[in-house]
Amino acid sequence: MEMTNAQRLILSNQYYLMSKLSPEDKDKYERLQKIVERGYGLQMRELDKDFGHISESDCREIIDIMEMYHAMQESYKMLDANNQSQVDKRRLMFLGFDIATEAHIVNYVRFITDTEGLYPQFDKADHHFNSQVPMLDKYRRMLTTWRNCPRQYHLSASEITQVFNA
Repeated sequence: MEMTNAQRLILSNQYYLMSKLSPEDKDKYERLQKIVERGYGLQMRELDKDFGHISESDCREIIDIMEMYHAMQESYKMLDANNQSQVDKRRLMFLGFDIATEAHIVNYVRFITDTEGLYPQFDKADHHFNSQVPMLDKYRRMLTTWRNCPRQYHLSASEITQVFNA
């Protein structure tokens, strides 16, 4: 992260104030203040992780993925008991993304569900949408298959299975 001296001074002052306002996190803010004041390049990269950027098209893709899961869940509810037995119900749960490699996406999903209040039917589980394995490529394959279904919100058991197996 490149910053001017003025920006570093402002950020340093912010960390100083945060250390006073949040005594429980005092050590963390004092450390960050020191990094910014002294301009330690390697440690300054830590600040980058707090500032994400997701393009509009990426946001739409993430929402499309979540909408796909919503559609599969609703389609499952409309199936009769015989057809429901052909679908692994556990796979209908939206797991989210990997916090280690897809943190910006996990944070966006949490924003969508917690702040925006969308998809309240999604179970956050203990991991709060941290799948603990990279999922974006898998979801993209699933999304392509789902989009090719003629009735995306009224899927058959075999169509749901095809989406899962993409």
